[in-house]
Amino acid sequence: MIEVEVHSSLRAFLREQENRSWPHHLTMARLVARALRLGRSALIQTGVSSHGTGKYRLSYLAPALLWTKSVILVAPESVQQRLLEVEIPQMRQWMGREKAILTGDAWPDADFQGLLLISPEVWLADRLKGLNRIPFGIPTIFDGADDLEEWARDQLTASLRPSDWEELMLAFPRKVKAIRDARVQLTKAVFQHPANPYECYLISPAEQDILRRLYAVLENAIGVEGRQNLVETRTIPSGEQGSGRGGEFPASPNLPPAWRNFWHRLQAEDQLMWAEIARSQGQFSLYCGPVEVATALEKIWHHEPVVLIGAALDLETEAIAYRQRVGLGNLTCLKFSPDRQNELIQLYLPDRLPMPNTPQFQGVLIQEVQMLVETMDRSLGENPDIQRLAVILVEDTPLKAQVASVMAAEFGSRVQVEKTSLSNNGILVTGWEFWRHYQEALPAPQLLVMATLPIPSLENPLVAGRVAHYKEQRKDWFRLYLLPVALSELQRAIAPVRECRGVVALLDGRVNNRSYGSQVLEALSPLARINYLDSNWFTSDR
Repeated sequence: MIEVEVHSSLRAFLREQENRSWPHHLTMARLVARALRLGRSALIQTGVSSHGTGKYRLSYLAPALLWTKSVILVAPESVQQRLLEVEIPQMRQWMGREKAILTGDAWPDADFQGLLLISPEVWLADRLKGLNRIPFGIPTIFDGADDLEEWARDQLTASLRPSDWEELMLAFPRKVKAIRDARVQLTKAVFQHPANPYECYLISPAEQDILRRLYAVLENAIGVEGRQNLVETRTIPSGEQGSGRGGEFPASPNLPPAWRNFWHRLQAEDQLMWAEIARSQGQFSLYCGPVEVATALEKIWHHEPVVLIGAALDLETEAIAYRQRVGLGNLTCLKFSPDRQNELIQLYLPDRLPMPNTPQFQGVLIQEVQMLVETMDRSLGENPDIQRLAVILVEDTPLKAQVASVMAAEFGSRVQVEKTSLSNNGILVTGWEFWRHYQEALPAPQLLVMATLPIPSLENPLVAGRVAHYKEQRKDWFRLYLLPVALSELQRAIAPVRECRGVVALLDGRVNNRSYGSQVLEALSPLARINYLDSNWFTSDR
């Protein structure tokens, strides 16, 4: 059986490389091999590290290369580049196999029996939009399942940019006035929304009606023959079903693609429509996408066996909440236990912290941050060669600016706000999104301070819209949506700190006072919890 061959070959390779992480590597390799042989889907959580799921790529490459039939590997382009330059040449040389390896956005030909590397965006677009560039039934390994929900939402979201209005006027020269009037009305309505830090706003039914009336005008403009084309129907691919017109939509060649796609989305059920504003330019873009992606995704999983691999998908091995969000049914689930010896962090969690929504919080936060940085400096000394990066995560924009200002007054040019060029003793003040995107490009911090838990804010109109959807269905919107998002964000944020066994400070009093605090601590494990400042936390050899 392929499981035996994979186990034997990978074990010998790891022994040759003096890699001692055999149990997890071999367990994962056997499960992937079993999925290939039996056509049975699986979900694997590897645990968070500074390399994401990267340290286990050999475990799915071994069965993928030894399997005699074709395999699809879905992975971001950065991961593909690493695989092609490092892991695949290593494994092919060791195994002596010459299996064909290709990258692309479509299946090469009917006789291809190799390994095709493809990006998540391309694979999801093919499956959700019915492009039929990739045949069904080919075993698929998906590396990066942590971002699956976001990638799927992007594929299912239609947009109208400012330039699309100009394209529409070129397509309908006799209706330029009606198009301009609609744009003026929408501009006036959108810019009347009160300002918020996110510069995005849900579009009200009245504002949606402006677009619907414009579509009606364009439909009438096509004429009798064109109108017949406009109401011509075709089958909507899986993921676009459920429109308010029984699966029908305009197919007019006059209607530019962006406008046609937006109309499809606008007609579908359970959609959010919002505007993003560029106030300095006096322009806006419109977006329309599904409230949840499970309905669309659940229709694609039965086409072939899929092995989904992620770092921190769910606290539970069975990943019930995650599977619900991405439409997964019953499948084999595996979750690796963390390595307490090598992945332990020191978690500073003071007692009696004020709640983030109280007036006392800002003063206590700034005081704690100053003391933490000073403690790190005293411990590591003045040696400029010692890496002692401190990262301060503050999501609230005004508070982030205030923290940066006070820290700069005390620590000078060491303090940078959302910059990647940092000195050895730099202090980075940033929001969660910036840290998520750039943490792999920055040195591992000795100190990571989190002002609050990364629970999505209800002040964000998109978050509020999704919460409203959960409420309409009488579901626990906090434990099914907000909390899982926060826990996943937490685990990924602290991954670099585990690499140097640094200190994580969490200054959110809700961890001590809310029932979900135990889940937060579980997500951060393995950890040594402390509630006092001690210079012995930091050592230059970590």
